Amino acid sequence: MDIRIGMLGFGFMGKTHAYAVENLKYFYKNLPFTARITALCTAHKDTSCAACAEYGFDRACGSEDEIISDPDIDAVDVCTPNIFHYETVKKILRAKKHVMCEKPLAVTYEEAAELARLADEAGVTTQIVFNNRYMAPVLRAKQLIDSGRLGDIIGFRSAYLHNSCMDPNKPAGWKQTGEYGGGVLRDLGSHAIDLVYYLCGDFERVSGKSLIYYRERAGMDGAVWKTTADEAFYITAQLKSGAIGTIEANKLTVGVNDDLSIFVHGTRGSLRFSLMDPNFLEFYDGSLPGGDYGGDRGVTRIECVNRYPEPGGVFPGVKAPVGWLRGHVGNMYNFCSAVYEGRQAAPSFFDGARISAVIDAAERSDRADGAFVAVAQP
Repeated sequence: MDIRIGMLGFGFMGKTHAYAVENLKYFYKNLPFTARITALCTAHKDTSCAACAEYGFDRACGSEDEIISDPDIDAVDVCTPNIFHYETVKKILRAKKHVMCEKPLAVTYEEAAELARLADEAGVTTQIVFNNRYMAPVLRAKQLIDSGRLGDIIGFRSAYLHNSCMDPNKPAGWKQTGEYGGGVLRDLGSHAIDLVYYLCGDFERVSGKSLIYYRERAGMDGAVWKTTADEAFYITAQLKSGAIGTIEANKLTVGVNDDLSIFVHGTRGSLRFSLMDPNFLEFYDGSLPGGDYGGDRGVTRIECVNRYPEPGGVFPGVKAPVGWLRGHVGNMYNFCSAVYEGRQAAPSFFDGARISAVIDAAERSDRADGAFVAVAQP
C-alpha cells in the first residue's frame, strides 16, 4: 500500500513531519506500506514550488482545496497556524480523507469537540500530534503505571519551559499572537497537559492563572506592539481519579532550552522524565526494602535509549541515544500504520478535544481570578 500524503504548511513543523515520513523505512523494518508526500501547499505558491524542488515532493499546489479534493491523495497532514485548523480539518473530513493535525486540534473546545464528532462520523483515521508520547521513556512510564507499579496515583508535576519570550525586541511570531490562536498554553501547555492525560487519566477541574510580563514587545512587523497572548500559564488540576497536581507552560524561564518534564508519584512508587535527558526514565520502587545505609531503595535510571519493540529499534541500533525527532518518527509511524490497518489512531481527535477542554477550563478560570472550574465532559 502506498500512502500518498498532502501537506498543508511547511514551516518548522512541516519540515519535521516531512523528515518523519522520509525516514520511516530506516527506523522500522519490513514496513507493509510506503508513505510519501506527493503534494505541498503553503501560504505562497512560490515557497511551495521552492520546497518541492529542494525536498523532492511531487508537486506544489496553489490552494489547500486543490489537495483536499485530489482523489490521488489519501491523507492530509495539517501543519498550519492554530486559527486555521478548524475550517481546514472540517473540509478534509467532509472529503473522507485521513487526517493528521498539529496540536491544538482547534482554538476553542467547541470547535475541537465538533471536529471529533465529525471524525467519528466520517469513519477515517485521524490523529492529533502529541509526539512526546512516542519517546521510549514515556512509553515505559505508561507500562509501569498501567501495570500498577506506582499504585494509586496521588499527584503529578508537569512543566514545559522555554526562554523564547525573554527578548522583547525579537519580533513576535504567530505562536505569540492571540489573533492566530497562539499563546504558551496552547503551544507548550498542550504537550504538558497531554502527558498528564496520557499517563494519569482524565481531568475533573482546574484552576488557571496566566502571565504576560512584557506588555509591549516587537510585533510581527518589528514595530512596538501590545502583547496579545499569554507568555506563561500556571494550572492546578484535579483528575477524575482524585489525583491533584500542577502544570506549567512558560516561555519566560532563563537558563532552559526545550525543557519538558513530568513527575508522577503514587502509593507504591514514583517516576520522572525529562525531554532534555531523553534516553532514561527515573523510577523509584517503594516496595523494595529499606535498611541500613538505605537497603535496596533508590531511584533506578532505566536505560530506554532506542529499545523500541519490533519493528522499531533497528536504526541506528537499540543502544544508540535518541533525540527529539524520534518522537515525531514514532508519531508518524503510528498514524500511517493506523491508515494501513483501517483503524483509528491514538491520540485521536477525541483525545485532542479532551486537551482543548482542559485549556478552555483553564482560560475560564483565569478570567475568574483563578477559581476552580469544571472541565467539560464528553
